[in-house]
Amino acid sequence: MIRRFGEPLVRGQRYGIRHGVYAILVTGRDVLLTHQAEPEPEFQLPGGGIDPGESPIHALHREVREETGWSIADPVRIGAFRRFAYMPEYDKWAEKLCSIYLARPVRPHGPPKEAGHTAIWCTAIDAPGILGNAGDRHFMRWAARRL
Repeated sequence: MIRRFGEPLVRGQRYGIRHGVYAILVTGRDVLLTHQAEPEPEFQLPGGGIDPGESPIHALHREVREETGWSIADPVRIGAFRRFAYMPEYDKWAEKLCSIYLARPVRPHGPPKEAGHTAIWCTAIDAPGILGNAGDRHFMRWAARRL
């Protein structure tokens, strides 16, 4: 069973499955996050949806680079969670199945390519206090205890 975080189900609402991959990017005691300006300003673990035919690892590399401008190395899956959410950018209700990876940011390639995203560095200890969703906070606390 995958632990659920976030909002309760909306009664009678149909949800489509949305597989996603997200990264805790660690250098020393610091982590690289992304700030998404819209639809609501929010700090997040970098990552996102897996495109049809795409492997989870390829999606992780692509999403991190789009949202932070960095390439990554040594991704290791550390767990997963699910949450139910409305995704206004897709006009879709989704059961988001979120796989979380621990990885190293290794090289900046410039600013994020995805509009409305900004790469943000902070300490792993401070990150859970600013992350926008409970699943991200849970895994960040797990990672911070191990640093």
